[in-house]
Amino acid sequence: MRSKIYPFVTEALSTIEPIVDDSYGPIYRCSATLEDGTFLPCVTLQSRDAIAHLARLRITEALQGRSKFRSDDPFGEMVAHFAASGTQVSDYKIRSIGPSRFAIPLSLMQQIHGETTMAWTGWVFRMRDGRCFSYGSPFRWDFLDLPDDYEFSDVAEVINHSYVDLDGQVKPLRQGSFLPEGYADIHVMRERIHFVCYVDGIEAPQMENPPNLSSSFRIVAASAFANAKRRWFSWPSPK
Repeated sequence: MRSKIYPFVTEALSTIEPIVDDSYGPIYRCSATLEDGTFLPCVTLQSRDAIAHLARLRITEALQGRSKFRSDDPFGEMVAHFAASGTQVSDYKIRSIGPSRFAIPLSLMQQIHGETTMAWTGWVFRMRDGRCFSYGSPFRWDFLDLPDDYEFSDVAEVINHSYVDLDGQVKPLRQGSFLPEGYADIHVMRERIHFVCYVDGIEAPQMENPPNLSSSFRIVAASAFANAKRRWFSWPSPK
């Protein structure tokens, strides 16, 4: 596998506090300017080795019938997941990086905890000037939207499992219960779409070693041939 460590990766390692993920390793959040001048406000730099290893492991599981996808074609689903999903930008397209104002500081992120209801976490940021804003996310919040004229440094308090109603009052959300009537009518600040850039130079986490792919491919090829042969001999003879 090729290996080229770009200067912006070295810069990120020395200036950005990473999020550490068990599967993907350190995740460095930043903004990026591309070679053509396009500015991306939300980008994560992640280990190329980690995603390659994870893809190899999951595809091997699919070949051996142990896929987490429950479908008629788990192998195809797994390949499509790694090859044709997500929003990515290539490392060689990046000219420079900088801080992202939408990257919530880890100290603040760690104060948001606990799922409010199935696949949803809701909370309120109370700002230093007393204003409150509803936030919510179904999964992760590496990058969050910000109200106009505010930064994350303006947050004075995180109020978990809560929201701001239409009258501007902070109301609690009951954990494990349905969201209250009228919740869909309020303005909830959400996570921001971000681009992922897989790069060399970021250490990958220790992961399970997948078995040799060649033996798995032989098994799959033999199975595919046997299925084709059965279909061939089950066809009616031409008249």
